[in-house]
Amino acid sequence: MRVEQVDWVEVPAGLLRRGTPTDDVAEVAHRYRDTGVPVEWYRKEAPRAEIHLPAFRIARTPVTVGQWALFVEATGIRVPHAPADHPVIGVTWDAATAYCQWLGQQLGGFKVRLPTEDEWERAARGDDAREFPWGDQYRTGLANLVDLGIGTTTPVGSFPDGASPFGVLDMAGNADEWTSTLYAPYPGAPAEVPSTEDWAYDPHVTRGGSFRHDRDLARCARRHGAYERDLAAIGVGFRLAAPAE
Repeated sequence: MRVEQVDWVEVPAGLLRRGTPTDDVAEVAHRYRDTGVPVEWYRKEAPRAEIHLPAFRIARTPVTVGQWALFVEATGIRVPHAPADHPVIGVTWDAATAYCQWLGQQLGGFKVRLPTEDEWERAARGDDAREFPWGDQYRTGLANLVDLGIGTTTPVGSFPDGASPFGVLDMAGNADEWTSTLYAPYPGAPAEVPSTEDWAYDPHVTRGGSFRHDRDLARCARRHGAYERDLAAIGVGFRLAAPAE
């Protein structure tokens, strides 16, 4: 196995316009009020910050069942069955991290890892502050979310028109994605934002939402987590990141 077998996207060094301006949070919550998400959940995105990130690599799509199968043969770690070209879901953070370490060894010591939360948002947003990977307006049919009514995963890359500015696919819907970042309020966050999420199954942030989630979780700024123990039912998977060349 060689590093070229991972479809890497090179994300250049640049400015991330991270999060949501504090003064805009109430308006955002009102815009998505039909989803039933309380304003408190959106406050975790505040405040907006401009952060310079170095270049990095990110996989064009989430890790698939077929890619995971090689890891299963080597380790015995299993997840629910699905077609080989679908994203693997039901993966714990520890198992996702173990896969990255295992794959790195197969690639001759290449430093494969999970993306940080900031890297994930940079890959989704590009150089601007767009609402969704494809732009500022939500459009049904650009991501596998609950409004499509599919109710399960689809093959990775099935929605090319929903690509991010860098050509990264499935950053909204299909599988919710682990990051390497432990949840914490952003610096300067509103006082109401909890310092921990004790109710979460795992303390790491997930991004992008899955097939069972509404359009609010497809937003580039939306910070989420694995709040249920059944990671297959809520559709938690992951994608790879690595240092830039």
